Amino acid sequence: MVGSLILKKNKMKIGFSSLVILLFTGLIFSCKKDNFNYPKDTVGSSKIIYFPSVETKGDRTIYLSQGDSYGDSGAVAKLNGADVTYTTTGTVDPNTPGIYNITYSAVNPEGYSASDWRTVVVIGSDVAGNDFSGSYARYTPDFSGSPNGESAVWTKVASGIYTVANPGGAAGFETATVTAVNYTGNKIAIPMQYAPDFGGLVSTTSATYSSPSFTWALSAPGFGTQVRYFMK
Repeated sequence: MVGSLILKKNKMKIGFSSLVILLFTGLIFSCKKDNFNYPKDTVGSSKIIYFPSVETKGDRTIYLSQGDSYGDSGAVAKLNGADVTYTTTGTVDPNTPGIYNITYSAVNPEGYSASDWRTVVVIGSDVAGNDFSGSYARYTPDFSGSPNGESAVWTKVASGIYTVANPGGAAGFETATVTAVNYTGNKIAIPMQYAPDFGGLVSTTSATYSSPSFTWALSAPGFGTQVRYFMK
């Protein structure tokens, strides 16, 4: 009996020792470090793609009087922290009133691109006597009946340049303000600009002015694309 018990005890000891050796061996192999010495610009079998970035230098929106000189400040383009070349689309004729949009773009070897922009407004000498200041109520397209929206309020700040509060004639935007221009004759527009009150880029299309009314389609976050009608 005693010998039998001792044998069983020894067997238990042998089994436990073997288990300890196996666990220790497994621990050694599990602690082996992976090899992270990948070739440059790769992770394992995957290639790292670096995307370009472009940032306009100077002001995004510039207002010139007709005949002023203009020198573009350009942009800065980067790829993986290094300067890269960029292309410029658009030109400015400072002798001709108008709204000029310039785009700066850069592309990486994989074909992914990035861009930034600048808008230059040339104000004609013929608008010096114009003053479109005032409060314009929003109406239906035929201007019949009573106003169907809030008023847009124009304030002249310089020849051909105005601040416009609530350019969309929408409730809740009474103090939301953008810069509008009368760049020649009766031609008006909101040149593309970042407007904090709207939380993004704002501009207009289909803009017309015929005293005492004006129309435009406002492009802004949260606004539709319909033409809006206003009368003083």
